Amino acid sequence: MSLSGWGRMPVVAGDEIRSEDLRRITQDVPLTRGLGRAYGDASLPAAPDTRVAGSRLADRILAFDPETGMLHAEAGLALTQICDVFLPRGFFVPVTPGTRDVTLGGMVAADVHGKNHHRDGCFGEHVDAITLRVADGRIVTCSRCEEPELFKATIGGMGLTGHILDVRVRLITVPSPWIMQDTVPIGDIDEFVDTLRASSATWPMTAGWVDCLSTRALGRGILYRGRWAEATEAQAGHPRTPRAATVPLIPPAGVLRASTIGLFNKMYYAHRMRAVGTQVVDSHEFFYPLDRLRQWNLLYGARGFIQYQCVLPTDQDSAVIRRFLQLAIRRRDVFLCVIKDCGAEGLGTLSFPKPGISLALDMPFDDGTQSHVDEMNEFVAGAGGRIYLAKDALTRQRHYRAMDSRVDRFLCVRRSWDPDGRIRSALSVRLFGW
Repeated sequence: MSLSGWGRMPVVAGDEIRSEDLRRITQDVPLTRGLGRAYGDASLPAAPDTRVAGSRLADRILAFDPETGMLHAEAGLALTQICDVFLPRGFFVPVTPGTRDVTLGGMVAADVHGKNHHRDGCFGEHVDAITLRVADGRIVTCSRCEEPELFKATIGGMGLTGHILDVRVRLITVPSPWIMQDTVPIGDIDEFVDTLRASSATWPMTAGWVDCLSTRALGRGILYRGRWAEATEAQAGHPRTPRAATVPLIPPAGVLRASTIGLFNKMYYAHRMRAVGTQVVDSHEFFYPLDRLRQWNLLYGARGFIQYQCVLPTDQDSAVIRRFLQLAIRRRDVFLCVIKDCGAEGLGTLSFPKPGISLALDMPFDDGTQSHVDEMNEFVAGAGGRIYLAKDALTRQRHYRAMDSRVDRFLCVRRSWDPDGRIRSALSVRLFGW
């Protein structure tokens, strides 16, 4: 079968085996993948026609303590199942990415972050223990107290320290399943950075949409700020999971281009301007707007697309963000851009965020994409930033090493548990050589 990440680039030949018995199928394979929502090659085998384990059938809830919020579950449990089971009971994950279609093991491996990173950090900050099958076949439990270096390397380690079998994570209690959302129009990228910073002091969740095809102002867009609605503010009942439309097939070449997306962006901006202000919204709408269109990745065409996400420090002003955005949109092929404020560096050895501003950019893949990514990576490295491995497909080893001084520390832990390099992926070979 063919395997790919969410960006559908690259596509490789491979064989994914699935079973409810994750311990059995991870015995002799180099990699485990969940729902395949890493955008690039993080969940792809390092060599063609290699067998990998698929965790999605290993999705049992093993235990839950309502007094502490401690959830113990198998790695293949999907976030959509966690939301459906626990949100009606007043519990939610402490950190959520922008899709529900991700497994618990994937959330640990990528150390996902969300709109509340400036307040609550990454997902790994709330994980108590991880059970792994390591390279020599042993089943090992690691935590802050037990094998702490392995624990930290596994959080954000992209599945390269062992096969994640189950996870213990603390859920949070929420006063209602609704969100109090404040919608703010933003004039340009400098105003965006300033407003994000100011909002972070009072709003626990913030993120924005940037119109990268606007000819009026660089970085105009919409900022969304939110908090959980109190029971007295919330709407009656529980929000229904919205029905999702599905993209049935890959559209013809040329349908998704600057002119069509530019028109969509103008319509979206005008629509959101009518919703400026504070209102109670469905938590699904606030956290997972793209989940309302299944297989939206097909819209980018047969060659697929990449998402490039970086974080850039902004110690004094927004000039570095402005210069990066000018570089990123030069080819006028950035069709989606999400901007977030990041807080302190995470627990994981290779966790992505650091203090600064994060930009996530979607662009279709073509013959010029690699050189464009090279330019952006050189800028990010020079500015003291870094990229997010869960989104990466094209970064070169020299660029990644220039961005992240933690690489050798991670590889040292990885070698100590896997001296023969048995656990590997296409990403690990591309960035680390093994």
